[in-house]
Amino acid sequence: MFSPPMAFRERPAFPMQHPFLSDEWMAAVDNIRAEYHGRVEVPASPLRINLIATEVPFRDDGQLDAHVDTRGGHVVIGHGHLEDGDVTVTVDYQTAKELFVGQDPEAIMTAFMSGKILVQGDITALMALMAQPPDADGIELANEIAERTREVTAP
Repeated sequence: MFSPPMAFRERPAFPMQHPFLSDEWMAAVDNIRAEYHGRVEVPASPLRINLIATEVPFRDDGQLDAHVDTRGGHVVIGHGHLEDGDVTVTVDYQTAKELFVGQDPEAIMTAFMSGKILVQGDITALMALMAQPPDADGIELANEIAERTREVTAP
């Protein structure tokens, strides 16, 4: 049976919610990213970020390794670490969720200043990526993507 591309299908009124950083959440976020591919401004400075999330409630050992990669002209989030990462960020699960899902700049800065976000590697590249101001269309799309991400994230 033919299934139209995601961009041409209607989004469900109540999308499935998944635990942050779970396999299902990663797949849902990847689907959202694919819908916006080509519409979002490419980061000027490509960056490979390895993430160590601690206190992960659905992991027996409490730790999950993930990565964020902006080299391909879009942001890709995946499980495991990249061998050639520019920076490694260690953060507890709840703070990581606030960082990726909440996207509250004040909360992120507070967490960083209080030592909840530990950075190893090229911190200047990470700061440069965070400081890149999007244009007006970029802000609108970023807000739309953030809302869609919140919709698929379990409380």
